[in-house]
Amino acid sequence: MVITGAGVACAIGVGKAACLEALRSGRSGIGPVRYLQTALKDFPVGEVPLSNAELGQLCGAPVQWSRTTLLSVCALREALDEAGLKDGTGMFLCGGTTVGGMDVTEKNWPSYSPHHGCGATTDLAALFVGGFDDATTLSTACSSAANAIILGANLLRSGKYRRVVAGGSECLSNFHLNGFHSLMILDSEPCRPFDATRAGLNLGEGAAYLVLETADSARERGVRPLARLSGFGNACDAFHQTASSENGEGAFLAMTKALRMSGLEASAIDYVNAHGTGTPNNDASESAALRRVFGSSLPPVSSTKAFTGHTTSASGSIEAVFCLLALQEGFLPPQLNWRTPDPACVKPCCGQADAAPRHILSNAFGFGGNDSSLIFSAYE
Repeated sequence: MVITGAGVACAIGVGKAACLEALRSGRSGIGPVRYLQTALKDFPVGEVPLSNAELGQLCGAPVQWSRTTLLSVCALREALDEAGLKDGTGMFLCGGTTVGGMDVTEKNWPSYSPHHGCGATTDLAALFVGGFDDATTLSTACSSAANAIILGANLLRSGKYRRVVAGGSECLSNFHLNGFHSLMILDSEPCRPFDATRAGLNLGEGAAYLVLETADSARERGVRPLARLSGFGNACDAFHQTASSENGEGAFLAMTKALRMSGLEASAIDYVNAHGTGTPNNDASESAALRRVFGSSLPPVSSTKAFTGHTTSASGSIEAVFCLLALQEGFLPPQLNWRTPDPACVKPCCGQADAAPRHILSNAFGFGGNDSSLIFSAYE
């Protein structure tokens, strides 16, 4: 199956062009809180650099809607435009979110918002953009958007649809920020994935969607694909509610399943976009899994969460768009903020401006060990 369109909104920019510039130049979007009304001002975040009013003006949607939905509409429209489609006619929308419309409920409490539910945010975006046959929402924490992409791919494989749109959206909320603070895994400084001094993550927000279609459908429409989704895998080791196992079993299983589906040897992977949250537990666990999969032939690895913050449920699709940009534009994103090696972790790459990756593995791991891996390949 092929990818014919992609759209993104995150801390480093709204739209693929802005994100490409930031990834190439090493410009992070993490900084002080600007829009979220929170008491936790000491923790930097990756906010989309537009207010709700500005997002509404940009996409034409009502500013009273959840920020999750406003971000969805922006990313959906860019993806459909790039694919040469005016709306979602004849397609299914697979969305991923966990926070949903929590931000609207927080503003109106004790009144309960009808936009509160995870499904409501996806459904509103689908109705506003128009044409979609139906929509569904997956909520598997930080693997939500990746799993939405897997669901969309399976709908294509089933023959039920020839084109789908899949991805995810997540806005910052107090529920969100306070929850991660209660786990004591927020860093008061910019996050440092895989660094020996790492102390936690920075929360982020954003949205991204991919237009997936069969190769036959793309040919019939005369559209040149951006890339192929050549493999994917999901596993759930259920090791712990929030922690990852020492040997990275769930991550290992997800990556090996993706490789098996793609028909590729591990040595064919040219770059790994790591889950890389910057927490002591995640980065050591993911490193153990990467070493199990790749042995001594580890490809370049970096985590783009040092650019965007951890966008939780949207991370799998936002980072999928970054992988597409790397394939199309011929570069590898650098690992920002890394300075001190940790024997428990892989040594991340410093970026490469003139690379020519053909196969990229992207990881998205969720609470409860719900781990997913996607492989994107250059279209030839």
